[in-house]
Amino acid sequence: MDQQPWRNPRPAPSFSEVCANTPAPRALGWFWAWWPAMVWSGVIFTMSTDSFSAEHTKWFFEPILRWLIPGLAQSQYDLMHHFLRKCAHFTEYFVFGVLLFRGVRAGRAGWRWAWGTAALLIAAGYSVTDEFHQSFLASRTASGYDSLLDTTGALAALLVLWRWFRRRGAAPAVPSCRKFESSKS
Repeated sequence: MDQQPWRNPRPAPSFSEVCANTPAPRALGWFWAWWPAMVWSGVIFTMSTDSFSAEHTKWFFEPILRWLIPGLAQSQYDLMHHFLRKCAHFTEYFVFGVLLFRGVRAGRAGWRWAWGTAALLIAAGYSVTDEFHQSFLASRTASGYDSLLDTTGALAALLVLWRWFRRRGAAPAVPSCRKFESSKS
């Protein structure tokens, strides 16, 4: 007769066994993949408000440019200010394209054209709604060219990512449980 009937005869499972049998919470995984893109879309929305119109960014850029280039004529300053603002459009959506790809990819390894296309379509759609939002502000104007520039920034980001994954060879991602076990030994 067993002296300790309360004991379970099965040994405790290993960490890898627990990880293999425990699914990751889907809601948390989805949030983890998409939160940077959601935050960045808020940054883009903020940049589309009256506070970042050409009249309001002028006070920031003009003293810097006049300090860097003292003999700058007003027409040259206006051209440089316009160029800086268009670079900001491109850069905002370049970052947004990378973050959208991260969200669409959702922790999966490698590159898929479907993921890149989905990220590009989301960025293009958001740029159209961003320009629509600007059409309601007196100090801003909606421009199809700005939307095209935004989409081009996202496309450039996705092409850079595609090239990076192609060069890297898209090594498969290691699940977090395996990382833990390899660091234990």
